[in-house]
Amino acid sequence: MSALVLIAAITLVALYLGMRARRGHDMDLEQWSVGGRSFGTAFVFLLMAGEIYTTFTFLGGSGFAYGKGAPVYYILAYATLAYIISYWMLPPIWRFAKAHRLVSQPHFFARKYQSPALGVLVALVGVAALVPYLVLQLKGLGIIVSTTSYGAIPSTAAVWMGAFVVTAYVIVSGVRGCAWNSVVKDVMILAIAIFLGIYLPVHHYGSLGGMFRAIDAAKPGFLTFPAKGQSVTWFQSTVLLTALGFFMWPHTFGSVYTAKNERIFRRNAAILPLYQLILLFVFFCGFAAVLKVPGLKGGNIDLSLFKLALQTFDPWFVGVIGAAGVLTALVPGSMILTTASTLLANDVYRGAMMKNADDARVRNLARMLVPVIALVAVGFTLKGGDTIVALLLMGYNFVTQLFPALVCSLAARNRATKQGAFCGILAGVAVVVVTTLLHVSVAQLIPFAPDALKDINIGFLALGVNVIVLAVVSAVTQPRTHAGHTHAGAH
Repeated sequence: MSALVLIAAITLVALYLGMRARRGHDMDLEQWSVGGRSFGTAFVFLLMAGEIYTTFTFLGGSGFAYGKGAPVYYILAYATLAYIISYWMLPPIWRFAKAHRLVSQPHFFARKYQSPALGVLVALVGVAALVPYLVLQLKGLGIIVSTTSYGAIPSTAAVWMGAFVVTAYVIVSGVRGCAWNSVVKDVMILAIAIFLGIYLPVHHYGSLGGMFRAIDAAKPGFLTFPAKGQSVTWFQSTVLLTALGFFMWPHTFGSVYTAKNERIFRRNAAILPLYQLILLFVFFCGFAAVLKVPGLKGGNIDLSLFKLALQTFDPWFVGVIGAAGVLTALVPGSMILTTASTLLANDVYRGAMMKNADDARVRNLARMLVPVIALVAVGFTLKGGDTIVALLLMGYNFVTQLFPALVCSLAARNRATKQGAFCGILAGVAVVVVTTLLHVSVAQLIPFAPDALKDINIGFLALGVNVIVLAVVSAVTQPRTHAGHTHAGAH
């Protein structure tokens, strides 16, 4: 009962903070979607850091450590690499967005390449990637609430309640509601992750070293990379691929626009990699469960942290862990909802259908789309099976296809044309869809390749096709008239 009260209380606090965030602000399109570009270092930091601590990290990070061992460290490495890239990449994106009053990611591509069609394509790729990501948050929410409430709240009821809370405060406060709740979530997660990551190994094994020695003795080789499958080659290629895609998620890209000035990104690029180290404590929880909660298989590995917590703590503290877990679903979920509805209203509706629609109409449509997207996500959450994991990986590979065109657009002299960018993204996405649906790996496509190459992430094939198509089509479609002058899209 105490666990239930704590989970309910934190959900109500999230709803209250999300609603209150709009106070003192006229919620026009710019305020609703990018917070009036007025956020300082702390809020931008929390919106970007909010991307790390989702239900996927809380459940998946510990579960991956429990089920796979050493390969879990890719989660630690890829965002760190992404933050280093952000030091140079984000300031020019922010400057261009501010100068042109942009409110979404497709807006950026459409303006840079002077191509509304490219904006619509980027919006559709973004929405296709975001829906499974939202489903993952709701699925995680259902697991966390039903487990930590000792079954008192079924996961279906938890999913509906979570979707209702997020929908309510996103409609009212937009991105401001996300930012306010990020503060509560990150304070709770930091405290709980560090405490659990230290307490569980010490309580069950005497020390961190003792835990790893016990695992190594019971499961030799578990703490090293396997020779095949999720090998060192898989690790390196997956880290690089996901690092390139990290800021290509539309909601992460959109959080860039909320900053007050560009110095914020350089400051954050220095701090955020340190923040990543907190993930180690989440991994320690998963490792601690390896010998204490044996036998979890398939999707159940994600329950390792909570199963061990139920074994170790009183119900009231299990409720505290569950409440933190609820916030790991609500905060990213609200960012995803805000972004997906803005993409559909601003970039698909205004970009492709009603070019003359004013900001007020676009904002109202975006707000109306919030419950629609939430309902679609709830439908997938309650009906979908394991295919969601495949969809999420597909989503990451989708958004990474935007990277080559983005990098080209930041060059002083952009050689990529709008036709090249469009065809490159389309070709890359097509390869992702085909390889994912057919479950094709590099080893199957190139059976004669050396073993070291067979484990490369299949997403690189799509990225390679994308770059080749981008280069060839751009070479063929270079504007003929003003030789020696860049085309209109380059700035």
